[in-house]
Amino acid sequence: MIRRAILSVSDKTGIVELARRLADKGVELLSTGGTMKAIAGAGIPVTGVSDVTGFPECLDGRVKTLHPAIHAGLLAVRGNQAHMAQIKELGIAPIDMVVINLYPFRATIEKPGVTFEEAVENIDIGGPTMLRAAAKNAQDVVVLIDPADYDRVMDEWEATGDVSLKTKRYLQYKVFEHTAQYDCMIQQYLRGQLEDEIEFPDNLTVTFEKVQDMRYGENPHQKAAFYRDLGDIAGTLPAARQLHGKALSYNNINDTNGALELLREFDTTAVVAVKHGNPCGVGVADSVSEAYRLAYEADPVSVFGGIVVTNAAVDAATAEQMSKIFLEIIVAPKFTDEALAILERKKNLRLLELDTTIRAYPRGERVMRKVAGGMLVQEIDDKLLAEDTLLRVVTEKAPTPEQMKDLLLAWKIVKHTKSNGIAIARDNQSLGIGPGQVNRIWSTQMAIERSGEKVRGAALASDAFFPFDDCVKACAEAGIACIIQPGGSVRDQDSIDACNRYGIAMVFTGMRHFKH
Repeated sequence: MIRRAILSVSDKTGIVELARRLADKGVELLSTGGTMKAIAGAGIPVTGVSDVTGFPECLDGRVKTLHPAIHAGLLAVRGNQAHMAQIKELGIAPIDMVVINLYPFRATIEKPGVTFEEAVENIDIGGPTMLRAAAKNAQDVVVLIDPADYDRVMDEWEATGDVSLKTKRYLQYKVFEHTAQYDCMIQQYLRGQLEDEIEFPDNLTVTFEKVQDMRYGENPHQKAAFYRDLGDIAGTLPAARQLHGKALSYNNINDTNGALELLREFDTTAVVAVKHGNPCGVGVADSVSEAYRLAYEADPVSVFGGIVVTNAAVDAATAEQMSKIFLEIIVAPKFTDEALAILERKKNLRLLELDTTIRAYPRGERVMRKVAGGMLVQEIDDKLLAEDTLLRVVTEKAPTPEQMKDLLLAWKIVKHTKSNGIAIARDNQSLGIGPGQVNRIWSTQMAIERSGEKVRGAALASDAFFPFDDCVKACAEAGIACIIQPGGSVRDQDSIDACNRYGIAMVFTGMRHFKH
């Protein structure tokens, strides 16, 4: 039975209506600050917590509810005769319901220009303490943190005369989920203030919030959901606004994220097409329509059913080209009204608006990969070339300026191709791409074959060193003009010698880009 309730909320959604329903059932209401004003202002009887504790609020409101008259009322186990006798002797009445949500710490730290002092002042102390006390004693105390649960609890009580233990256990779970997330946000913020002092903490605690349940995961028999970070997500997929089309799937999200990672490499107008997590077409040009043409013509077979992302506004000319084939998703910073009118004719095509001109990752971004029984965590691979290492020409023949441009384009592409990865490029366009083979020569042969006649005079990039000179021989037979690779093999000289024999220029980067 609920006879006494304490209400103290930052989010006042529905609080007056709840207070009225409680008061109508004869519940004594206790409250503080702004919540008490809202309840009293609605003409509902309410008692101040200070009147219960006999102690005034102090320290600018930092201390209000931290008192035995409150916490003993929450923690006393109703079925424990000793507990009940003791609080009676102390003159403390039980509190049967707690309705609390916490200081807006997240909203505070997301405000532009927030100071450290402001953030710290919005760390709630009394709220989490009461929530934890009430939730610990959940068999006796109804504890509410979410306005969405107010009606559920009141409807159940009014219908049955009580709140079931099943409902109380659910609310108990929600409290500890909420306070755990709250504490995690605080420690993440504080860790961020220490800059690089704590790169990989001894105890990793992270928190995300659910964006949506998925119809299924990678395969129809797997359940899945999509979660987002709570911090800065500008320029990342969870920040996108869907303008058209059906809901994104698990594979859509994973593949689109890979496409956006490659797009970040470009500071000029570019279009990237991806299929099953690997790039299948890349075009760079002065206009988005020309960049799309180059990306499409790089592999018109694989792009069918693929994902296309660009860092330029999609106009009508580009939309007309895109509408000619089946695409799953198009992501752009903007779609003109004319472009939308064209693309929205396709019922299921997903159109996402996202500021893809943001090239930097959110501060502190990490790559996390769950393995059975553990987690791998690493820095994001946000470098293209080693800052302290210049590109090193290791062959007798040096690449021309145009060839060097082709090499750097191929290098950007291969960085985002599954290992073992090979990418071939020429004249602002990707050609053949060989991803994910178990040996490098197979990836090389695949990329060469898919390049067709354009391969002669093109540039080839390898995400890691050549362990043998077989890849160079294959390049020579195909007419590849230049190669870029990390170097670092004990047999580097074999590949260098082979390049010299065939008249191929080769450049070492000193940086590897495995992507598994």
